[in-house]
Amino acid sequence: MKFDVTKRDSQATDITPVQPEAFDTEAYAAYEKELLKRTAVFWEAPSGVAVYRRMRAAEVFSDGCRDMARSLALQLGCLQTSMAFKADVPNFLEPWYGVGIYASAYGIDYVWNPGQSPASHYRFETLNEALQYVPQPVAQTPVGKHTLEMIEYFMEKTKGALPMCFTDAQSPLNTSTLIVNTSELMLSVITAPDALKVFLDRLASLMIEFVAEQKKLIGDCLVNPGHGFASARNFGGYGQSDDNIVMLSNEDYYECAVPSFEKVGLAYGGPVLHSCGDYSGKLPIMHNISNLKMIDAAFSPETDPNPCPPQPFAEALTGSGIILNARIVGSLKVIEQTVRQLWRPGMKLIVVTYCQTPEEQVRAYDIIHNICV
Repeated sequence: MKFDVTKRDSQATDITPVQPEAFDTEAYAAYEKELLKRTAVFWEAPSGVAVYRRMRAAEVFSDGCRDMARSLALQLGCLQTSMAFKADVPNFLEPWYGVGIYASAYGIDYVWNPGQSPASHYRFETLNEALQYVPQPVAQTPVGKHTLEMIEYFMEKTKGALPMCFTDAQSPLNTSTLIVNTSELMLSVITAPDALKVFLDRLASLMIEFVAEQKKLIGDCLVNPGHGFASARNFGGYGQSDDNIVMLSNEDYYECAVPSFEKVGLAYGGPVLHSCGDYSGKLPIMHNISNLKMIDAAFSPETDPNPCPPQPFAEALTGSGIILNARIVGSLKVIEQTVRQLWRPGMKLIVVTYCQTPEEQVRAYDIIHNICV
């Protein structure tokens, strides 16, 4: 099987929306409470495996995010459906509102193309122009205000009883490409690395500040590490998407981008990293990222058109204490083959499945746990 470009979201499930007043909050709270016993054991153990059946509605991460009521109803449908699928990690709510949250601090508003998630177009041609601009606190921008209002709406409608993460967090490096011409930024790694580090550090400070605003609202409902990762109230770390990692050499990435990435992550329990595509070449520097808690990667062609090879991740992470959040869209055969290549005694592995039926999920769950002993 190959990546299906005709699908709106290869990791999504068809979901029937559930309105807040029709959602059985008590049933989900009891379900979550049971699974939190397993997540607590997994998080504290030096090695082991956990299974997460991620339940994701395509519209939530597309144009549906514009309507917070629609987004919540779809996500409640996800939570309700997920209870029928055997897993170790519960699903959670997310106030997702595009990836340009922090670009908004530089006066960049969203562009809403029909049927698409909100787009951000860079404002500055040069890094120097961006450095001369005085950014606005994210919470004071239209995008930031809407995000906080979305969190308040979710909390109000669910009576503060359901797990919720922070909104999507792009890394300082990712965010910088939404603000400044990407070609200029990549060139500045060579021509102006110190200026680039100053800019990324400035973005890190904006992120830390806005995360604090979200944390005030979410309170005890907070799950970590957040967007795109298996998350729980008793997990730790702060997840950031750092997809541009593949654009830089290991040395340049570590020198220019890691300090700001670390700064944000360490402010909230330790950095957690996601990148799309095959970034196995960056594994040698992962151990040098301070207090790195978890990394996320795709391991099948149906998950990502350029998936990661399992072997390097198994070799690099065994015995490290760094959790691997392994996303595997595919058949039971694909899941089994991939997990056999990934698993080594001494690993901490979360296998993220997208099985289409509860019966298939039970089989996948048992296969995974039988392999990872």
